[in-house]
Amino acid sequence: MGSSPHVSFLKTVARLVVNNFSAVVTVAVAATVVRKAWPIRPDEILNRMRALPPAHVFILVILAAGVVKMRRMRRGQDVYLVEYGCFRPKACYRTPFATCLEHAHLMPYLVDEESVAFAMRLLERSGLGEETCVPDAYHYMPPDRSLRASREEAELVIFAAVDDVFAKTAPVIKPADIDVLVVNCSIFTPVPVFADMVVNRYKLRADVKIVNLSGMGCSAGLVSVGLAKNVLQTAPPGTHVLIVSTEILSSQYYVGTERAMLLPNCLFRMGAAAMILSNSADHARFRLRRVVRTVTAARDADYRCVFQEEDDNGNTGIRLCKDLATTAGYALKNNIATLGPLVLPAWEQLLVALSIIKRKLLSGRAKVRLYRPDFRTAFEHICIHAGGRGVIDEVQDGLGLSDDDVEASRMTLHRFGNTSSSSVLYELAYLEAKGRMGMGDRVWMISFGAGFDCNSVAWECLQPAGDADGPWASVSADTRCSSPISTRTCEARPGTHVYMYVLSK
Repeated sequence: MGSSPHVSFLKTVARLVVNNFSAVVTVAVAATVVRKAWPIRPDEILNRMRALPPAHVFILVILAAGVVKMRRMRRGQDVYLVEYGCFRPKACYRTPFATCLEHAHLMPYLVDEESVAFAMRLLERSGLGEETCVPDAYHYMPPDRSLRASREEAELVIFAAVDDVFAKTAPVIKPADIDVLVVNCSIFTPVPVFADMVVNRYKLRADVKIVNLSGMGCSAGLVSVGLAKNVLQTAPPGTHVLIVSTEILSSQYYVGTERAMLLPNCLFRMGAAAMILSNSADHARFRLRRVVRTVTAARDADYRCVFQEEDDNGNTGIRLCKDLATTAGYALKNNIATLGPLVLPAWEQLLVALSIIKRKLLSGRAKVRLYRPDFRTAFEHICIHAGGRGVIDEVQDGLGLSDDDVEASRMTLHRFGNTSSSSVLYELAYLEAKGRMGMGDRVWMISFGAGFDCNSVAWECLQPAGDADGPWASVSADTRCSSPISTRTCEARPGTHVYMYVLSK
């Protein structure tokens, strides 16, 4: 035990040497060169440089400039997150557990008692709190699944998020400055698409490039970041990309009794986020470091893990398999196998390599567990998609994270529920609202989506937010909602029966 401090010291020294191996070698070589050349005086070095033929100097300058240019071209342009904004629901959309239960009891023609009991048990164990919000359509009985209701929800959440991001970037970046628009919504895709809706609302330029992504589930937000990165690295400097991520719930309410298809009703909540990316560092707040996407759809079980289909009675819904958390863990394992060598310090990579060698050498004689790298040495903050308590637990256990490391994910799930592809930006907003983001901090965003796929995006903070309230502005320091509860009524549509539980902000 007495030698433990010495062992710890030696480990620390070894870690520093390995992680900074290039710097150590460079210093050693420089020291050797200086020592060998020490008898030469500075004026002699200057005279020798002046004696070089001008043609040689010119060639050296051209070669150096060419090497720098080729390195930059190979690396591609840096991509930056200029700003982001999130939809913040008003209290009138709040849906506490008691409301869910009473709604179900008032609609026995849609849901039987056994399904109600199952849904309530799921809600109580899901990690969602009493402040999560659903669209107007869910407050009607029966739920309004019309096209009009879905469009109204889309306009509400998308416009609020885009308004927020433009308010933060004004007057530097205006709608007319947007060159590329990417909108992702997994299930509901009307005609014209949401990208056209945004162009019409904000009167974007006629030459704006638009992309509308669908069917990718909760990972679509980070997929959009990867798409924007590819565009920006080949675009002229100063190009701006607006990304909008959301999931529209109104038309997707499942009215059957299949338990696996009731899960989305319990877990998903309304939300949206928008972000502006650019290949110019002007006014940027984060630098994009890495984007890694892993698709495991070749495995049948993974492909059908999140699957839209009809039940035996013809009711359409999303079926979530019971092995969802395990599938997410498998996809994450494959994803970090690619991401790890790109972001982990050399010391962590060395430990992984040594454990692999040990396993090979002792194959058949002893069971050797591979070393689990500590990703906290590569990132100060980790934002795990708030897909549910089981998903967060699986990632936490798999990566060996502490409760503090996953606090942003759990609090986002508790306050906003599963907002699909926008959830990781709510988590980023949580970290900034708590004042935990500092210049130079590295952020790892992890998302999972239908297919099945896992996406990782790494950011580096360049400038913490000045006003970091965002969607958490109405949440007090102890993370509980501080909005007062009162009673008022929502305007009902003709011919619709409404349960009047509503709140005001």
